[in-house]
Amino acid sequence: MKPHLAPVEVPDPAALGHVQRLCDLAEPYADGPGTDALFASAMAEANAWHAGRSPFFAALLEDPAEAPAPTVGDGVRTPLVPAAFFKRHELLSIPRDEVFLHLTSSGTTGQKSQMFFDEWTIRSAQRMVARIFDHYGWITPEQPVNYLLYSYEPAPALQLGTSFTDNYLCDFAPARHTTHALRHTGTGHEFDVHGCIAALQRYAEDDVPVRILGFPAFLYFTLERMRAMGLAPLRLPEGSLVVLGGGWKGHADRQIGKDAFYAEVTDRLGIPGDRVRDTFGSVEHCVPYVECAQHRLHVPVWSRAAVRDTGTLRPLPYGERGFLHLVSPYITSVPAQSVVMGDLASLHPGEECPCPLSTDWFTVHGRAGVSRNRSCAVAAAELMKGMS
Repeated sequence: MKPHLAPVEVPDPAALGHVQRLCDLAEPYADGPGTDALFASAMAEANAWHAGRSPFFAALLEDPAEAPAPTVGDGVRTPLVPAAFFKRHELLSIPRDEVFLHLTSSGTTGQKSQMFFDEWTIRSAQRMVARIFDHYGWITPEQPVNYLLYSYEPAPALQLGTSFTDNYLCDFAPARHTTHALRHTGTGHEFDVHGCIAALQRYAEDDVPVRILGFPAFLYFTLERMRAMGLAPLRLPEGSLVVLGGGWKGHADRQIGKDAFYAEVTDRLGIPGDRVRDTFGSVEHCVPYVECAQHRLHVPVWSRAAVRDTGTLRPLPYGERGFLHLVSPYITSVPAQSVVMGDLASLHPGEECPCPLSTDWFTVHGRAGVSRNRSCAVAAAELMKGMS
């Protein structure tokens, strides 16, 4: 068995047996009545777990029930907790001495989500990522690769979730060489665009695939600079892969459409469109959402998604835009099993995507409103000042 897929055990097998069974499901996009029933049972266990350990969540369960979302399950309680709540409050359902990992969602200033993970929670989320990568054939322990990471170079006390995730993704194929786009200076991080260009040129001459991971805006600015410098397009080795995440926050005025962006990656780097994938995730909800080959964010078996009206928070039908509501019972450390994101999204049935996957998928249309909160992508975007 691949080490990233090795079993992990819930904190209390008697109380969380259905959570264990759900998170042990190996096929990331399985669906049907059986998985729906298992999900509902696992959510009931997760709700009871947090109600018994978090006065905050126990009080939520005593409030009038929220309008149920059919895409989650009509009988599933999902008290609505805004993701922004975790920017102002530290909530734990475990003793502090059981905290295995502490991650934050933003840069050095501004409000941060403080999320705390026990070992089960973070290992379970990592195993979800591994199963999706395995599903697409992206775990290649026999094939070294060169990495270009559009994320923060590791530094003492760095606790950003994006840095943790991108470095974890490097475990799926052995590294011949690694380049970080955001270089640690001793007092912070700086975007090294010329270092990224030099790495791409060097990797194009190597005989192993390249994996480009991280913020899409940084990759776009690199390609834009290459074009402005009059550099010839590159052809990265066959098997190269781009997996992006973090959005364009802070540079939405310069964001180009996804199709145009992917075409630019293919034109400048020679990577086919089906090897360029975006992702969605957050430190408040670590379940991974990875685009299929048709570039749709399908919901994996370990979670459910809904979209809620921005005024009433009632669930909306397929195709309508509202707040993205994500639900998963995997987390035992913090009562974040039902989180309303600050993102506007629309949900769509699986059959509306031509790929083989049958689970629902969603499209993110941007952030709702104007907020002073700064995400990892916003903090990173500030490092690109002067690039325009």
